[in-house]
Amino acid sequence: MRITRALQHRNYRLFFGGQTISLVGTWITRVATSWLVYRLTGSELQLGIVGFFGTVPTLLLAPLAGVFVDRHDRRRILVITQALSLVQSAALAVLTFTGLIAVAHVMVLQVFQGIINAFDTPARQAFVVEMVADRRDLPNAIALNSTMVNGSRIVGPSIGGLLIAGFGEAWCFALDAISYIGVIASLLAMRVAPAADGPATSDVVVELRAGWQYVVGSLPIRTALLLLAVVSTAGSPYTVLMPAIAADTLHGGPNTLGVLMAATGTGALAGGLYLAQRETVVGLGRVVLFGTLTFGLGLVAFSYAQTLWLAALLLAVVGFGFIAQMASTNTVVQTLVDEQLRGRVMAFYTMAFFGTVPIGSLVAGMVADVVGAEVTVRLGGVICVAAGLWFAARLPSLRALVRPVYIERGILPAPAIDSGSKTL
Repeated sequence: MRITRALQHRNYRLFFGGQTISLVGTWITRVATSWLVYRLTGSELQLGIVGFFGTVPTLLLAPLAGVFVDRHDRRRILVITQALSLVQSAALAVLTFTGLIAVAHVMVLQVFQGIINAFDTPARQAFVVEMVADRRDLPNAIALNSTMVNGSRIVGPSIGGLLIAGFGEAWCFALDAISYIGVIASLLAMRVAPAADGPATSDVVVELRAGWQYVVGSLPIRTALLLLAVVSTAGSPYTVLMPAIAADTLHGGPNTLGVLMAATGTGALAGGLYLAQRETVVGLGRVVLFGTLTFGLGLVAFSYAQTLWLAALLLAVVGFGFIAQMASTNTVVQTLVDEQLRGRVMAFYTMAFFGTVPIGSLVAGMVADVVGAEVTVRLGGVICVAAGLWFAARLPSLRALVRPVYIERGILPAPAIDSGSKTL
């Protein structure tokens, strides 16, 4: 089936299976962490601060991590980062089981996980190319990654809500720690030629500058990453405020939070499946635009919801829009980037996607503390819509720049270009 064609590659199939198990545990922990912090503090501001500490290391370290990823074996990096993530989740479990857990502990462990993610995410993004031998299957692999993440987002929060309600947050963290064993085993089982390490004497600053100049000098990549950064900063923090909305606006508990998170994942899963069934990168620019506008308008509508069923329905729309925008941007960047700079460019992608979230989380927590979570989410949606309209105005000029690159790399046959097809 064309929707799962990347799974014909053994290494990617192993990765898909192991990562699916691990991501279910990750989403269980995300729900449990948010609920734990809100239970301990009852503060939207504290939710924003914890979100800030969990992702700010990615913003600060991702560029250096990109140089590291281009220099060293990516599979080895991933094995180390997954093992360290196991330790982080186990520490959360022990502290919560013993009753010693405090917000300060959560913040410290969030920083630790953020440092891990700064290296893990660009390595993971760059490693996809090595797992998929046929580059024509790369867009499908990226879309399946999104499907995997958001399929787990449906299952994980639902399990997390039930575990929190029945047994407490500690069991969520313990289950997450165990889940990392699956992805570590899948990485070790892969048949990948060891990558030769880059020259240890090369100047890190020179390599970092080369990556930055490449991103700045490529208008399509620069524009795509800038749009992603704005959307992530303004829109993504709605997830940080979800416990407050579940408790205060919808008058629910952890099960309500699980339903909301699962609804977002359902929409995102649909978005990932839509992208997975696409056979070509033609028209992804329109998908990025559509996803951005859908995400922004969905957030605005969600901010007015007063019932659980309506909130869940609108969050499904939000999830679809966000994954369409994010995964399409990932595909465009991965297909345009030069191989020798892939790790560094994907590090800047990581900064745009994850690294900007701490700023948004902190600002959202501060704003929500003053005007409320609903108004904060609404403002973020309006900013996303404005960013989408800006991108729409630039799309025609971007198509003209992408067309010769796609011809040169054989991504599309020349007749498809000559017949007037839009490449972006």
